[in-house]
Amino acid sequence: MIRHMGVALRMTVVTVVLLGLIYPLAMTGIAQLAFPHQANGSLVMVGGKAVGSELIGQLWTRPQYFQGRPSAAGSKGYDPTATGGTNLGPSSKKLIDATRTTIAALKKANPNATVPIPMDLVTSSASGIDPDISPEAAYYQAPRVAAARRLPLATIDALVARHVQGRELGFLGEPRVNVLQLNLALDALR
Repeated sequence: MIRHMGVALRMTVVTVVLLGLIYPLAMTGIAQLAFPHQANGSLVMVGGKAVGSELIGQLWTRPQYFQGRPSAAGSKGYDPTATGGTNLGPSSKKLIDATRTTIAALKKANPNATVPIPMDLVTSSASGIDPDISPEAAYYQAPRVAAARRLPLATIDALVARHVQGRELGFLGEPRVNVLQLNLALDALR
């Protein structure tokens, strides 16, 4: 029995050292060498200062900026330490009321929008911190942004078109627009 316990203890120590120390350190080192931008959080830098991440959505409330999807992450939304969806079903009164409130707010904030409200501006993502919106959601908001910035709508539409990212490998996922990158490009128009 003692011999078996010794073997089990040695295997535990070897496994912990290999899989708990050596493997994570090796993978971290390889990631830092091969993909340093991604390994460090895909941070977006402006003037040497990190202003966000390409991977984490932020709350944008001012009318001169594009807004992302609603967030259910954390008590006030967009909390990357408390990611998750609402877990509310389609018949939930709370979800129905929140959806109606969001639709009313979107209609009020975007009175010049000429297309129906895209679904991704009404529903939160599974993580609650989705950094992207659909191209339709960006074009829906374009008249508001153009008016708030006193720019021609064609200028804003062209900016959105330049920031549409296609499907991964040409067939995975849906076209999308990164809200942070788009808003930074808006600021660069000045």
